[in-house]
Amino acid sequence: MLELKLAMYIDFPPHMNPGILVTCADDIELYSIGEFEYINFDKPGFTALAHPSSVKVGTTHGVFILNPLNSLKHRDLEYRCCHCFLHKPSIEEMHQFNAVCRPGNFCQQEFARGDTAYLQLDREYVYTDSVFYMDHKSAKKLLAFYEEIGTLNCEIDAYGDFLQALGPGATIEYTRNTSNVTKEESELVDMRQRIFHLLKGTSLNVVVLNNSKFYHIGTTEEYLFHFTSESSLKSELGFQSIAFSILPDIPECSRKASCIIQSILDLRSSMAPGSIVEYSRLGPDVFVGENCFISNSYIITKAVVPAYSFVCSLSLKVNGHLAYSTMAFGVQDNLKNNVKTLLDVKLLQFFGVSFLSCLDIWNLKITEELFSGNKTHLSLWTARIFPVCCCLSESVITSLKMLDAIKNNSPFSLNSYKLFSIEEMLAYKDVEDMIAYREQIFLEISVNKKQSDLEIP
Repeated sequence: MLELKLAMYIDFPPHMNPGILVTCADDIELYSIGEFEYINFDKPGFTALAHPSSVKVGTTHGVFILNPLNSLKHRDLEYRCCHCFLHKPSIEEMHQFNAVCRPGNFCQQEFARGDTAYLQLDREYVYTDSVFYMDHKSAKKLLAFYEEIGTLNCEIDAYGDFLQALGPGATIEYTRNTSNVTKEESELVDMRQRIFHLLKGTSLNVVVLNNSKFYHIGTTEEYLFHFTSESSLKSELGFQSIAFSILPDIPECSRKASCIIQSILDLRSSMAPGSIVEYSRLGPDVFVGENCFISNSYIITKAVVPAYSFVCSLSLKVNGHLAYSTMAFGVQDNLKNNVKTLLDVKLLQFFGVSFLSCLDIWNLKITEELFSGNKTHLSLWTARIFPVCCCLSESVITSLKMLDAIKNNSPFSLNSYKLFSIEEMLAYKDVEDMIAYREQIFLEISVNKKQSDLEIP
């Protein structure tokens, strides 16, 4: 993803004053501008890219309230000033702040010759965010502020907390809105207000890319869709369905409907359409159901991965010792959904089943010790339900047995295992060992491909 980002932004630096460019790891922006046009980042303050998107998309992204356009014609590339910025607004808020544009003021006849609009022009649209740049002066101001406060004890969002403070129409009201906050800390509102006053009056310039596409691949379902279906993203970037892997003879139709990245699949393994396997080994008699995501795993014994499963193994360093744990849940599970009390745990869902029922199947009791972190934000993210094992393959198989128990409503006790939550797994993650595992797979595939090349007459 880093290499793709660098390739997409390769033309930016020559047209950029000293400053910092901020982007996310889970989105891809494709755009078209004139042959002799470039995107310039040379204005004081902040400069952000904007893309025409549906109003529905606007509810999960940032939305720009732009000053009126002087010209009667829209072009692929436009430099606009932003009155204010809304972070994940409701549809009502977008209409209230006049963020919604209508087909009447954005149609093909209005474009200069040769320009085309990607967005379907028969519906309302808004301009949403992606990448933004801050000039050197703004970056130094934020750095000085950070050095002044010392340790930061709450989560600050570079998009929601920086961009909402910009533009002449920015107000302090957003600092008290915590509806989009994953983890609310007591200092959050005060810190947001200090940042607002720090950045207040800073300009927000917007580069409107009318002929552009914004792809978000941050959720499991989005990732599966864009990499396994015939999506426009896949065709536009030339993504391969099979990338540097060893695998059995899969029918061409199935190859196109799945994605295998740097993995080794035994000849007797099989994989249903719509699934992704990356940096993994699958042994004989392993069947992967449809719409699954498997990462960094090693399944050596006979196993069935249920359809719509998310399976990801992590190396852990616990008290100086190497261990492994595999998170396994449904691709449609809401890991962020949380409840405040143990009595409300029944409202959580795991693989489409009441979490309370799952705990009963796993022979786990509902206590505060079952959850890590904040005891008033209980969720699948903080539930200590994933076994910690001494070897990778055992870790994967044990977690798959958890899923199988839920699917078949059959008891599988987790009482004898040390259990981690996803939150704890990430805190104890041993990145070096995970990279070593991937390198081992890479070398084995390289040797295999060299041997195959030598055997070709």
